Amino acid sequence: MLLHGIFPPITTPFYSDGNVYFKKLEANVEHYSKTPVAGIVVLGSTGEAVMLSDQERRDVLKVAREACTPNKVLVAGTGAESAIETLKLTEYAAELEYDVAMVRTPHYFKKQMQRANVLAFYRFVADRSPLPVIVYNFPQCTAYDIPAEVVIELADHPNLIGIKESSGDVEKVRKMVEGSRHVKRRATVTQAFDAITPRMLKRSVGNGGELVSIAALAGPAMKEGRPRQSNGTGAPVYSPSSSVVSGIEGLKTRQKEVGFQILVGAAHKLKDSLDVGAVGGILAFACAAPTACYEIYTAWKEGDHELTNSKQERISAAARGVVGEFGVSGVKYAMDFNGYYGGPARLPLLPLTAEMKAKVEKLMSATRN
Repeated sequence: MLLHGIFPPITTPFYSDGNVYFKKLEANVEHYSKTPVAGIVVLGSTGEAVMLSDQERRDVLKVAREACTPNKVLVAGTGAESAIETLKLTEYAAELEYDVAMVRTPHYFKKQMQRANVLAFYRFVADRSPLPVIVYNFPQCTAYDIPAEVVIELADHPNLIGIKESSGDVEKVRKMVEGSRHVKRRATVTQAFDAITPRMLKRSVGNGGELVSIAALAGPAMKEGRPRQSNGTGAPVYSPSSSVVSGIEGLKTRQKEVGFQILVGAAHKLKDSLDVGAVGGILAFACAAPTACYEIYTAWKEGDHELTNSKQERISAAARGVVGEFGVSGVKYAMDFNGYYGGPARLPLLPLTAEMKAKVEKLMSATRN
């Protein structure tokens, strides 16, 4: 599964009485679906997942899934304090055809969160999860920071495909990249190297497509490749590296080599994180300014260092202030300011004061959508 690019961890909209505002959730997801983000994360920290009941989490996952266009990777936040509860929500997300499960580090019993506990937790979940899993580390909220050495050890598990690292520690990102460099995996992608997921393939087949070898489409020149194994999506894997290997009528695919994929959560350090080997970001700031975050990523991919620095400088102060200082309430107000529905956070989080709102507006003035 390819996880390269920018992913907004979308907020959960509420009415003023605290009930989930599902119509606004639909509208936001439809809005994000029209942006150049690679995918959408539902029930992350910015989504106030810890504030929701189990039924609300399920309802939010369902509504977001139905509102999202099929070409975006869908990531479900399914982490809970116990492995059993984590698996229950992960299985439900799989029923809804989410593509990836994002599992935060358990943290309530902090003193017991030793290496053996964390390894056992993630291996238990990954062994049984019907979805590929990414670790979610957010020590600013959990007060537990999973060590790089533990992440590197987990990277060898075939169903643990990456991590969202929200500590903001670029040196830790570098260490994890270097320590997991031996992990070699392949992902099905489009000819333009965008992600293809089993859900997307199923949707194409359901619309009348038929999975065929590109050799059959391209003629004799492609027929020398020999399929080695199934890749889990129904598409055969051919021997030529990074070549077009399979297709669905109207949807041709190829294979791309990927390793253990590290995404970051600090938008103001996105460029520095990409420099040391991160493949993208799951960025709270992207909830209010997805295109501005994407522009950093695409300028970096194109090797335009001057433009990358310029785009990074444009958002850094805003990202630090809106997300770092004001948290979820700040992100939601920035969304209101930028054409999305933010609305109130759920108690005990409080709305911004007039003075705080003015500061957010000033910070966001350079990143209007």
